Amino acid sequence: MSVEPSFAVVGALIGVPARANMMAALMDGRAQTATELAFVAGVTPQTASSHLAKLTEAGLLAVESQGRHRYYCLANPGVAEALEPLTHLTPNQRVPERRRAHARRVGDLRRARFCYDHLAGRLGVALTDSLLKRRFLRRVEGDFRLGPKGRGFLAALGVDIETAEGQRRHFARCCLDWSERRPHLGGALGAALADRLIAAKWLKRDRKSRKVIITAKGEAALPGAFPGSMAALDLDD
Repeated sequence: MSVEPSFAVVGALIGVPARANMMAALMDGRAQTATELAFVAGVTPQTASSHLAKLTEAGLLAVESQGRHRYYCLANPGVAEALEPLTHLTPNQRVPERRRAHARRVGDLRRARFCYDHLAGRLGVALTDSLLKRRFLRRVEGDFRLGPKGRGFLAALGVDIETAEGQRRHFARCCLDWSERRPHLGGALGAALADRLIAAKWLKRDRKSRKVIITAKGEAALPGAFPGSMAALDLDD
């Protein structure tokens, strides 16, 4: 069986910078209009519509119409989980002087961000490490497995484990973090944990990017719930 055709199709689709920028903009799980994605990609609305049509036809994006607007998002969590590790294939490059603002944004994303619907960056890795050190999670065959003590801990925290288990996707995905080069908790359980921390107002989404903001309430609560997590965030780049 040859996998070359699928590699070629996906590679051709995301190999165009405008399309790659659109896909990256949708990696936080939020839907955006064609106009917004055209701005992100730096192309005209007409060109953006052509790119979006190709990505949608290929099954990488989904689209929903509401009134006059059409909202695009990644077709499913599996698309995000497949795209995130691709950044490991290219070495880190020196950022030119004129791109310092971009470098600061990248630094923010490395500290704490969303990988589609779960937490990534130093924060995501630190929370995962805390769960692993207490043996609430363990790695089994490339994914994580939630133990009884971990189930009790997360349930007490208010994480909706039963709903996460009922979803048709990986339950506790071992997702390799592009910036930390170490795994963070993805899948349905990772999404449920992120939802709970936002609902508890320990974290909040940045309105314009994938960045995650740790609130004052979160700074006070996270060290107790996830020992060592805040110390890991304070490490220098």
